[in-house]
Amino acid sequence: MTTQSSITNVAILTNPLAGNGKAIKVAKWLSKSLEKLNINHQIFNAVWPPENELFVFSDCWIIGGDGTVNYFINHYPNCNKAIAVFDGGTGNDFAWKLYGDANLAQRFNQVMNNHPKPIDAGKVNEKLYINCMGVGFDGEIIKSMKAIRFLGGKLGYLLAVILKILRYKEPALFIQCGNQTWEQKCLLALIVNSSRAGGGFYIAPDAKINDGKLDMILCEALPVWKRLVYLPIIKTGKHMHLPIVKATLGSSFNIQCAKEMPIQVDGELIYAKHIQVQVLENKFSFRY
Repeated sequence: MTTQSSITNVAILTNPLAGNGKAIKVAKWLSKSLEKLNINHQIFNAVWPPENELFVFSDCWIIGGDGTVNYFINHYPNCNKAIAVFDGGTGNDFAWKLYGDANLAQRFNQVMNNHPKPIDAGKVNEKLYINCMGVGFDGEIIKSMKAIRFLGGKLGYLLAVILKILRYKEPALFIQCGNQTWEQKCLLALIVNSSRAGGGFYIAPDAKINDGKLDMILCEALPVWKRLVYLPIIKTGKHMHLPIVKATLGSSFNIQCAKEMPIQVDGELIYAKHIQVQVLENKFSFRY
């Protein structure tokens, strides 16, 4: 089955800072590949078009990491075009969910030969996300990474995780989902749409991006030595049976914190004390 005829005009949207310039190289490769197929396209680097100018395009192709995808869905919250993602950043967890470990040429073929399919998104307070949000520990990692950006990507993330394993003090959270409530100190409090975050942590291995639900993963408070034991297990996705982990599906969640907390949202950082999370069913359409 080929859908090339439905791809008539592509907006290629890059983050020129992603992946130390990798996004620009990917954009040039995609441009040459589209030229061979006589498909109209336009590359947008630092300045992206207003949402009302996307009507001329059949597709929007994003080049960058999870942060770039998050920027796209918040910049174009009403986008009804077919979307595709090409790796260009350091954290590409959502792209992995769509395309696995396919290389650039393989991913291009997947995009060209698949119809767009609806995908859910999440909304935390007023910000959209499509992969993962985490309260507390996750947010503190992103804060720490800002101080060690010179290390870059996965190395910086892993160092931030190690530092927080040793120093983090779990907050008390009150969480409500439907008629269920949890009131406890949590090392991890994640509400995710997809399976993987943090450049390869399989935090919700069974999560589906089109089931109309979000997956909540809670890990209870742990002493440092237990964190060192269990976090590597959580990284591999083999933690769902552990007694320290609680998991549930839901369409909306309410989280109350004793104080304003850092919140990681697709690798970006926001702060809040009262947190409302909801699923946006079939919000965007992706080719994968």
